[in-house]
Amino acid sequence: MALTTLDPNIALVVIDLQKGIVAYPTAHPTADVVAHASALADAFRQHDMPVVLVNVTGGAPGRTERPRNMGDLPADWAELVPELNRQPQDHLVTKRTWGAFSYTDLEAHLRKLGVTQIVLAGVATSVGVESTARYAHELGFNITLAVDAMTDMSADAHQNSVANIFPRLGETGTTGEIIRLLDDSRA
Repeated sequence: MALTTLDPNIALVVIDLQKGIVAYPTAHPTADVVAHASALADAFRQHDMPVVLVNVTGGAPGRTERPRNMGDLPADWAELVPELNRQPQDHLVTKRTWGAFSYTDLEAHLRKLGVTQIVLAGVATSVGVESTARYAHELGFNITLAVDAMTDMSADAHQNSVANIFPRLGETGTTGEIIRLLDDSRA
């Protein structure tokens, strides 16, 4: 873990912690991931820092070798988990691709607020979180990845992202480390 600093203008972006996705079997208990992401959201709100909550309602078109079997989804599939305690000032991004920047207003929203760094959390580590981190890196945002506030359907995929991809895109840390740094930088 190599977390060093947080920029003055930072935002939290939580990926796909929604009822339908947290119900899938994952490498780490989703209850722990949700608890950590909720603690981050509470800390950011306490310091009047932006919180962006992302859900997904579809997939990108195109042929893949692994078929998408969405089946009949329950009506509340895309609803954010209540533990995130969505507040009126939180920004909601609904995406239809893996990453939260493509075809959404996320970049414009963050730029309008002067955000230079994002903290990322959510599911799935190697899909939605990594795709969002890669795009944010290309856009020039500094990135911190809350590794205990994310998981994947595959332990190997999660570990690959955390160990091999994320250190090339930003800095990693735990929820506790990020909150301590946030508290210290805002004192």
